[in-house]
Parts: sequence; C-alpha cells; structure tokens
Amino acid sequence: MYASAKNITLVNVCQETIWPGIITQGGNYHGDGFTLKPGQSASYNPPDGWSGRIWARTGCNFNNSTSSCKTGSCGSSINCTSPGSLPVTIAEFTLGANVDYYDVSLVDGFNVPVLVRPFNGKGNCSNAGCDGDLRQNCPSDLAVKDNGKVIGCRSACDAFNSDEYCCKGAFGDLTSCLASNYSKSFKQVCPAASSYAFDDRTSIITCSATDYIVGFCASRNQTVCSYHDNKLFCNESKGSKAFPQSWWQLLLMLALPPILNIQALF
Repeated sequence: MYASAKNITLVNVCQETIWPGIITQGGNYHGDGFTLKPGQSASYNPPDGWSGRIWARTGCNFNNSTSSCKTGSCGSSINCTSPGSLPVTIAEFTLGANVDYYDVSLVDGFNVPVLVRPFNGKGNCSNAGCDGDLRQNCPSDLAVKDNGKVIGCRSACDAFNSDEYCCKGAFGDLTSCLASNYSKSFKQVCPAASSYAFDDRTSIITCSATDYIVGFCASRNQTVCSYHDNKLFCNESKGSKAFPQSWWQLLLMLALPPILNIQALF
C-alpha cells in the first residue's frame, strides 16, 4: 500500500467470500490482492496518478501449489501478477491531480455485480457499474458453468473472437463498431456499465473525489461507507454523510485490522 490523498474502499456484499484483485496498468502488472468475507471491507490507498483495475475473484483456493480461482484468476498467489482471467467484471480507475476517470466494464464479461460510488467529489460524480446479475439470464453460448451453475457470463468478443464483436480490423472505429444484440442485452441489465469497446463514451465518469467505494454485489439503495481522514463517510438515499470519530470507533473495536467489518451497515 502507498501514501495517497485518495482512498478506495472495497466492500463485499456478496453471499460468498471473494478475493479482490488489483492491477496497476502497464507492462509490469504490479498487483495486490486479499480476502474479503461476506460483510467485510478493506481500504486501498493508490499512489498519486494511479491507473488500474479492480475486480473480484471467486471460488479461490490458495492452500496448495496448484492455487486457482473459478473466475478472475490472476496468477498462483493471492497477490495478482497478471490481469484477471475472463469472464470478469472490471472497475477501472485513472486518478489525476484535478480529475479522475472511472467506469465499470463488461467488455471482459461478467462474474459479480460491481458498483463504484464517489464521495466528497466535484464534477460529474455519479455512480458507475452494475447491480444487476447477468448470470441469471446469460445466453447459453456465453455462459460459464461450474457443476451446472452459471458462475460467469462471457462477452461476445471473448466467446467468438470476431472483428465485429471485438471492434478490431474493419470494425476498429467508433462509426463501424456498433452495439451487438449481446452487448445490448448487457446494457439493458447494466445501463451504467460499458458493454462493448466503444460504449465508453456513455459510461466513463469524470469526477474529482477523495474517496471511492467499490461495492461487490451491492445495490444502489444500500448504504455504503468509506473511512478516510479520520471520518466515516456513508452514502445514503439523501446524499453523503460524515460521522464523527466516536461513532466509528465502535466499529473499529469490533474489527480485526486491516479489514473493517461493516456488515451491520447493510
């Protein structure tokens, strides 16, 4: 972890344990990772100017030499050494001094719902992501199953690897690569997420904020919180609210560092 003026809180609202993966964009793929049980959260402090990806790994086993995950695998250890294997729902960030860019991408497919919420922001600081579950109605030719259960939904590009679906070759520009029926079905369930390569123009958010929350399996009407600058910020239906130190100290007493269990807030 690094000293930073910004804070990203990762919250697991899923019914299962997840293993968030974090990768810094670039050829070296410097990565981090950790375990989040249901109801737990953890804070990630990216370096200034950070650009990277955050996602959830599911069904992981790091207890032996053949460590692996059912979705989102990024190497053989809990710390990621490569991008997450497809299909996977990705939260993407580019953090700047004056403006941040963020979105949730389904270009690499879908494995769990992901929402990104900003706090203390200026600009177009809206929520990004998907609180619907594409696994429930995933087309059969895109479905990834484990013991008969759909655990992920591939993108059309990943499944068919065609220029048309992957926006490459003769379809490598904004005017020629249009939304397919597959990406339209993704967009219908997840209107605030990028559903194909040139969908970014409607889904990338520009904002300047000090705190972001990445909620796995969170819904838009749930209260989510971020701890930063000695305050606990919670996003409620009527807006953001900062709680005094005495309020969150009780939460810290119940938690095992560095993970803060805030299950009671949901």
